[in-house]
Amino acid sequence: MKYLFQLFFRSVMDVAPLLVVIFFFQFVVIGESFPNTPRMLAGIALVITGLFLFMRGLEMALFPLGESLAFSFAEKGDVKLLLAFAVAIGYSATVAEPALLAVAEKAELITHGRLTAFALRNTVAAGVAFGIALGTIRIILGHPIHYYFIGGYTLVMALTAYAPKDIVGLAYDMGGVTTSTVTVPLVTALGVGLASSISGRNPLIDGFGLVAFAAMTPMATVMVYGIAVL
Repeated sequence: MKYLFQLFFRSVMDVAPLLVVIFFFQFVVIGESFPNTPRMLAGIALVITGLFLFMRGLEMALFPLGESLAFSFAEKGDVKLLLAFAVAIGYSATVAEPALLAVAEKAELITHGRLTAFALRNTVAAGVAFGIALGTIRIILGHPIHYYFIGGYTLVMALTAYAPKDIVGLAYDMGGVTTSTVTVPLVTALGVGLASSISGRNPLIDGFGLVAFAAMTPMATVMVYGIAVL
């Protein structure tokens, strides 16, 4: 119970800076009270409770699951199976992401169907899947991470010069909407667990970075999609 209380208090402290900003601008800058104070307070309580439950769920399930799967794949020594899992996790978690769905539908509406929500979602999901697989290969091979990002963002910059102007901003935004609340912790646990299970790898140096791969590669795939259809 003591630990749960500490975790709940930590959730309160995580939300506190946002609440300070909201209350400051509402009462000091605007100078008005909230239109529905009880509803607002109830919403804040739900946010804090939801954050507490989410963090507890990560500790109980997603982090141990990701690490145990990484250890199991490393013990089997089956790189193909590990890459297949990385691709499946990246694709399935991304294609159903609500933020991606909302942005894709808005893009289809604005472009009058030239960019379809279905194709855009699958293009982004494929980019995330490829990025996580690429990051997994980097951990296995032990390559320095900055080489991958220098090459990856060089490609993104080159595509920016050739892609239609209508698609560039959307492609850059897709790098953010792909990092969902489920994908990030599971992918992080996978990377840390894999680095911990391979001899000679440092979990801190080699285990992190998969999320950055997942944010980088969709930019390129969306711009390629835009070049093809616009």
